[in-house]
Amino acid sequence: MSQTWKPAQPVRIVAGTPPGGGLDRVARALAKAIAATGALEVPVAVINVPGDGARRAWTHYVDNHPGDGHVIGISSPNLTTDYLVGVASFEHSRYTPIATLVTEYIAFAVRSDSTLRTGADLLWRLGRNASSVTAALSTALGNPNHIGLAKLTRHAGGDVNAPIIRVFDTALDAVADVIAGTADVCAVTAASVLAELEAQQLRIIGITAPARMSGTLAEASTWKEQGIDCVVGAWRGVTGPANLQAPAVAFWERLLKSATEQPVWSEELARLSWSPMFHSGIELQGYLEKERAEFISVLGELGLLKAS
Repeated sequence: MSQTWKPAQPVRIVAGTPPGGGLDRVARALAKAIAATGALEVPVAVINVPGDGARRAWTHYVDNHPGDGHVIGISSPNLTTDYLVGVASFEHSRYTPIATLVTEYIAFAVRSDSTLRTGADLLWRLGRNASSVTAALSTALGNPNHIGLAKLTRHAGGDVNAPIIRVFDTALDAVADVIAGTADVCAVTAASVLAELEAQQLRIIGITAPARMSGTLAEASTWKEQGIDCVVGAWRGVTGPANLQAPAVAFWERLLKSATEQPVWSEELARLSWSPMFHSGIELQGYLEKERAEFISVLGELGLLKAS
């Protein structure tokens, strides 16, 4: 590969959730922002490969394109946590991390008519009889959503392994599980409940943000202001296939930085309650190493660690 590289074929952005799912929302927002840069002379398509807790996108698509700069995947902390809890045999190091883009905070939401009226009600249940709580989340055990629930359970004095966890491949299904009355509460990225909040089907009883959010989420109380140390974010980023060469990595770093500076990207952040979080290069490597060490610590404390 020459010292300068740019796509000569259509670019594919791979998302491990179906249309409307969390990773898909990032992929489509990114495709808009990339188009707004005017830097690409080739089409950009979003490819949805849902299944297996978003891992299928990597094993059944990205893995088939080693070294190909025309394929990028939407990544998340799950690439680390899935490996550490033993549900995946691979993590970030198998691929080529390029950048983080945004972070999303976790909303704990219940049906509008739920007897769980407040965060204190949920904590009371978790402390008194954690096994009586059924929680829906995506996309795998041990991820930031699950860590948030475990932190609440531990704070309440309950057994972190006692709640019944229903795991779905997309937050859309976890939200639907609560609306159907099968689960008491869902722990999902905040953008995943916006439509249901506006339709008054759900209520948020706590959110893992460090401070109150804006827009539709402005009325949602944070766990921090309820006196609980539960600030948890789930970033979304871009990762390339294995063996991606330096010129392609450099191209994508430049293009992604430019994309996140476009007005349309800022509009998507505001619309979906995302917080900007751009890391690339050495900064990204350091961040991933630090985050991995933190996950080993917290998952170990929670009894969820299988590998390190």
